[in-house]
Amino acid sequence: MGESSTAISTTGRVEELGHIKEQARQGPDPKATERQHAKGKLTARERIGLLLDKGSFTEVEPLRRHRAAGFGLEAKRPYTDGVVTGWGTVDGRTVFVYAHDFRIFGGALGEAHAQKIHKLMDMALAAGAPLVSLNDGAGARIQEGVSALAGYGGIFRRNTRASGVIPQISVMLGPCAGGAAYSPALTDFVFAVRDISQMFITGPDVVQAVTGEQVTQNELGGADVHAGVSGVAHFVYDDEEHCLAEVRYLLSLLPSNNRELPPTVRGADPVDRAGDSLLDLVPADGNRSYDIRAVIEELVDDGEYMEVHAGWATNLVCALARLDGHVVGIVANQPASMAGVLDIRASEKGARFVQFCDSFNIPLVTLVDVPGFLPGVDQEHDGIIRRGAKLLYAYCNATVPRVSVVLRKAYGGAYIVMDSRSIGADIALAWPTNEIAVMGAEGAAGVVFRREIAAAEDPEAMRRRKIEEYRTELVHPYYAAERGLVDDVIDPRETRSVLCRAITMLAGKDADLPRRKHGNPPQ
Repeated sequence: MGESSTAISTTGRVEELGHIKEQARQGPDPKATERQHAKGKLTARERIGLLLDKGSFTEVEPLRRHRAAGFGLEAKRPYTDGVVTGWGTVDGRTVFVYAHDFRIFGGALGEAHAQKIHKLMDMALAAGAPLVSLNDGAGARIQEGVSALAGYGGIFRRNTRASGVIPQISVMLGPCAGGAAYSPALTDFVFAVRDISQMFITGPDVVQAVTGEQVTQNELGGADVHAGVSGVAHFVYDDEEHCLAEVRYLLSLLPSNNRELPPTVRGADPVDRAGDSLLDLVPADGNRSYDIRAVIEELVDDGEYMEVHAGWATNLVCALARLDGHVVGIVANQPASMAGVLDIRASEKGARFVQFCDSFNIPLVTLVDVPGFLPGVDQEHDGIIRRGAKLLYAYCNATVPRVSVVLRKAYGGAYIVMDSRSIGADIALAWPTNEIAVMGAEGAAGVVFRREIAAAEDPEAMRRRKIEEYRTELVHPYYAAERGLVDDVIDPRETRSVLCRAITMLAGKDADLPRRKHGNPPQ
């Protein structure tokens, strides 16, 4: 009799647990799901289902509820408190994830909500696994006051501690306003979806009240604004499904933490595949433009690469790809945009990418075709000296394998900054079309031979003669090789095979920086 009673009681408790967990999964208001879908947005659990391998998600604290009182909060205590947290796998590798549930308190962060995120971030750091945040929240929960603000502080502190230790990816799938926007800014990559993602410190109403400017949420902080104007978003997509698929692809290119190497995936693309098309892709005439992305596509495995910040600072291309199965970070000047010059934005874009690759043991391949730094009053006054130095600092500080290839122009300080041998490139190569010099022959001749040209009976003829003289003496393709500043001048068609062999050779590179707490990079 007693045993039967106990069994019934246990069964009843299990049934009760199932009911509670189902309530937590469904949310307190069935119509809230309909409203979320009506906005063209998925729910938090639907998003997690797309991100992770099917059936791999393990939830943490699904029954957590807030303990706040006042302003009617004591009567509204839904399970999860508006954020779904847990871990699962992507291609079989562990990934931690938290997703704001906009159906509950608009995804706003309160004390319990924040504590769930804190716990998950601590777990991800301890486990040495990537952390992905799916952001769709209305900011701090106003009813909880300073407790909510303190919750953000805990997230920011953990973002910073995890920086360079585990990959951190933020996916913007709704509003992100005020202080909440700083957590994505502290992470490694920000993904955004058009029409549903908005990020700003002060919203349109505040902007209008303070400045008188009228602007919509998308005009102020939409996906395309942050992908092309502010540089806050690294990737932008038209829909959530495509966006989350690309997050999975990015994770496949990254190590789980800074103590591991990125996963090697060798395919059928031969290492010694000849790049005959490279002879036509890059014109020998330095004044003619071309798209460096076509060169990258020709060099990497199966022509596949993932470009970072494709819409921002387009005069520099940064991308992740594979060479003989090994993940590499590619930094390349883009002659099709502003002739490939370095400016403030390109320098900052490249610096952050180089630092990321160095943090996570990703070798760097630099493709150089740079006419110099962008001249101009605005650039100088906006700090091209200190901000351009960020890229120089990042390269000089990087200890991962580094291979550079000068395709064509490499002039002045920009040549040095683009991972030249003098700042630590392990292997420095050049094509026979390279022009490595302090400046172009035309400009140099005008400076060096200024008096001879001015005194000549035919100044223009003298100028042309001196240009050719300077080019012959100092800008010929083998000048740098003769002085050991490049390791070899190679046939462009062999670039892929040379790069693959170099990356394989450097796989065991061991380079230590001087003992220090941390450096003090230019700001």
